[in-house]
Amino acid sequence: MTSAAVSVSLGLPEVPRQRRSRGEIEAAAPVEGDKRVLLAAPRGYCAGVDRAVIAVEKALEHYGAPVYVRKQIVHNRHVVETLEAQGAIFVDETEEVPRGELVVFSAHGVSPAVVNAAADRELRTIDATCPLVTKVHREAVRFARAGREILLIGHEGHEEVEGTYGEAPEATTIVNNPAEARTVQVKDPENVTWLSQTTLSVDETMEIVGILRERFPHLQDPPSDDICYATTNRQAAIKEIAPQADLVIVVGSANSSNSVRLVEVALEYGARAAHRVDFARQVDESWFEGVATVGVTSGASVPEVLVREVLELLAEYGYADVREVTTAEEDILFSLPKELRAKLKEDGDTSRGLGGRGAKPSR
Repeated sequence: MTSAAVSVSLGLPEVPRQRRSRGEIEAAAPVEGDKRVLLAAPRGYCAGVDRAVIAVEKALEHYGAPVYVRKQIVHNRHVVETLEAQGAIFVDETEEVPRGELVVFSAHGVSPAVVNAAADRELRTIDATCPLVTKVHREAVRFARAGREILLIGHEGHEEVEGTYGEAPEATTIVNNPAEARTVQVKDPENVTWLSQTTLSVDETMEIVGILRERFPHLQDPPSDDICYATTNRQAAIKEIAPQADLVIVVGSANSSNSVRLVEVALEYGARAAHRVDFARQVDESWFEGVATVGVTSGASVPEVLVREVLELLAEYGYADVREVTTAEEDILFSLPKELRAKLKEDGDTSRGLGGRGAKPSR
């Protein structure tokens, strides 16, 4: 699709842009038809992200600052900066946490080696791993114990993949893409199972599985779909919107796998252009030239306030007609980590502190 455009994050400092007026934009590229926004639902926070963010907030409230967090609790710049302002300290490894302090493991999960390293430093831990990621970890352990070879579909270097791989490294091979699926070698083609990172493109994952199954007809599926319900739902929503959209704006951070996938899916399913932004201020007004329909969605680690700011900016340029496109309803909530539940019970805290940020999108 040669006419499609996609934004790439280069890690460069943000440069304030001189905003052009609605009239200037329309004069440069008149729009045929009425302007409108198609707002995807579901979008934004999933249950695992909601649980992890609340875990850090509650830890700060009940244990006091500082609370250390290994890696970003979720892959969202705004969330991390907000928690830092409240007293959270983000570190890359447990070795950076002072002995005996409290550390929260991120929603992406950790390997047994990380758990052991924390124990060696006598760290108090709160495991905020998403339960859906924990499910994949358990599958890896079970298959490895059964003597099966595991092909782990995912992006090497991503925290989630590192955690899952670390559960059974001697039995696991990472498959990053279709090209690797065509060349990966296994010891026993009749004793192979596949697992996947939870935030991948559904379509690409199934393409990779198809290639693997052609090469290894006895390939065993996981007992249930590894790709997170929220990832699947958000991709389904943008597939519905993309064919109607001249422009798609995805709110989400560059290191958020599911947000990046949403841009790719939008382009694959017919959007003329698609861009990812962390904040409304990063939207480039030149994107609006000749655009009648704007699709808007957000990754699974994005709070709704960031979407609302994008909608407010779009309204300034005449895109005030917002129509929500709903392809699924979500009402899943996960209980807080057991270590934190015990502390809340001890302190008499019966609130969960959702604050309207649950898995179900705000209407």
